[in-house]
Amino acid sequence: MFLGIDIGTSGVKAVIVDEHGVVVDQQNAALAVSRPHPLWSEQEPDDYWTATQTAVLGIDPAFRARVQGIGIAGQMHGATLLGTDDRPLRPVILWNDGRSFAECTALELAVSNSRQLTGNIAMPGFTAPKLLWVREHEPEIFAQTRTILLPKDYVRLCLTGDKASDLSDSAGTLWLDVVKRDWSDAMLEACDLSRGQMPLLHEGCRVTGKLRSDIAASWGMDAVPVAAGGGDNAAGAAGVGVVSDGDALLSLGTSGVIFVATKDFRPNPARAVHAFCHCLPDMWHQMTVHLSAASCIDWAAKLTGCDGPAALFTLAETAGAASGPEIFLPYLSGERTPHNDPHIRGSFLALDNETSPEKLAQSVLEGVAFALADGLSALKEADTNIEFLSVIGGGARSAYWGSIIAAALGTPLVYLEGGEVGPALGAAKLAQMAVSGADAASIFAAPPVSHVIKPDQAMTDVLAPKLARFRAAYSHISAL
Repeated sequence: MFLGIDIGTSGVKAVIVDEHGVVVDQQNAALAVSRPHPLWSEQEPDDYWTATQTAVLGIDPAFRARVQGIGIAGQMHGATLLGTDDRPLRPVILWNDGRSFAECTALELAVSNSRQLTGNIAMPGFTAPKLLWVREHEPEIFAQTRTILLPKDYVRLCLTGDKASDLSDSAGTLWLDVVKRDWSDAMLEACDLSRGQMPLLHEGCRVTGKLRSDIAASWGMDAVPVAAGGGDNAAGAAGVGVVSDGDALLSLGTSGVIFVATKDFRPNPARAVHAFCHCLPDMWHQMTVHLSAASCIDWAAKLTGCDGPAALFTLAETAGAASGPEIFLPYLSGERTPHNDPHIRGSFLALDNETSPEKLAQSVLEGVAFALADGLSALKEADTNIEFLSVIGGGARSAYWGSIIAAALGTPLVYLEGGEVGPALGAAKLAQMAVSGADAASIFAAPPVSHVIKPDQAMTDVLAPKLARFRAAYSHISAL
């Protein structure tokens, strides 16, 4: 048995898989997000550890006792600042925090070839600009900072006492030379930081340490090895077999991601496409990121009085695709691909006297699908061709939403058994590879296909005019 832990934004998920990669048990523990000021998004580091303990201890003790290794996945980019005692100095500044937009410009001016080194345009979501913001606005915190960890790696510190990270997650800091798969001294120096403040780097399928004996005893397992793991998207991709050149997935979590595995480094920063290391050796990936995806569904469910996402999907289906003129711009937390705009905010447009909760719900599903279509377009401009998308994440549960997304993207969606488990599954498989030494092909085989949703041409045709209006609307609301 192998334990995978995913430190998400809305919660921590723990899963146990057997030697065949089959999930035998899983548990979740919720996390809260604080937004004390406009553009801010933060969490308490110790909440990650508390939620991890809750999720793991919720798993059947008989399965826990058989665990041979642990892997960790997690939300990317979060700045977790530790002092000399390895205690957090402030809340974590999250991936969807937009306060450091000015620092992005300063960083690119300081390192003229930053986009070539990192494969990415500097965005407020990344870790490096956050530290420049702390240096400017919280200098006493910056001066006390001795270690900077990503959220999952803070949990690793609690688990093993080791300061370590994997390359896929670390690539999202903007401190990594992504081609060389090593820290970039130039990017660190531009932030007044050094390698000594960074965790040790490992490939995702390598062991970074062992579970502390006291934690092992409280969890009812041996002091097993802990693997490096991966950033949430890379681990999620690995979990469903997206590990070879050209393999692609769509992740419908809090954010929406289109992820393509590549055998080499293929950046396209001009269109805000990310290029990072994969969580397996000698592999990279391209990625488009939309900051609000399933989070829009949760928000709209509350707005319309629905009892959760399932009720919202049902409400929308009663209206049907393109049933009204309503357009939803899903930029509740700003946007990355292709706009790189932390200030943009969501909007409903073209409401009229016939607008109903059903039509609002439908427009939200369409709006997220249209944003994903923008991301796919940016990938195509980078000469990336996608035959189909494997689907993971909580949003994968709705076949109706899948039909809208497939039609908007003009791309088949392949739903895999267990795909809704997400990054925790990949983390567990990375642990299995680290412990067993087995090759990637045998560990990361794609799960069986549950079903396929092909684009419906009639739905594509009715959505096309709304997609064109959606794209035109951005320039108007961005000027507000």
